[in-house]
Amino acid sequence: MRKYVVLILTLLLISLVLAACSNGELELPGDPVRGEDLYNQQNLGTKNAAGCPACHTIEEGVDKDDGRFVGPSHHAIGTRAENAVPGMSAEEYIRQSIVDPNAHIVEGYDPWVMYTNYAEDLSETDIDDLVSYLLTLR
Repeated sequence: MRKYVVLILTLLLISLVLAACSNGELELPGDPVRGEDLYNQQNLGTKNAAGCPACHTIEEGVDKDDGRFVGPSHHAIGTRAENAVPGMSAEEYIRQSIVDPNAHIVEGYDPWVMYTNYAEDLSETDIDDLVSYLLTLR
């Protein structure tokens, strides 16, 4: 009986390791739960700049023509970011969009609208957590 328990536990451990290492598993740079809290704040950072919901939504099918948002919808951004810029990962694209928002402008939107000092006003942990949350939006 004992050897069966050891065998079952070993198989369970192997399956957990394989699941954690699989390409299907999303590896996140930070805490997506904290990132969601940050995302939903009305003000962010040391200068109390406008938070994400001031300009963006996570609703599907909402764009600039809706009149409520000056930034693109973040609906499924974790998936869309994978192919937004050739050669950039979704994580790299989302991170750059926060710290250097004018590097790549989504078609139909204007440059120099998004606050450009989040790189200085947010901690690395804040940015990692925001990126993690946005990566989970699929």
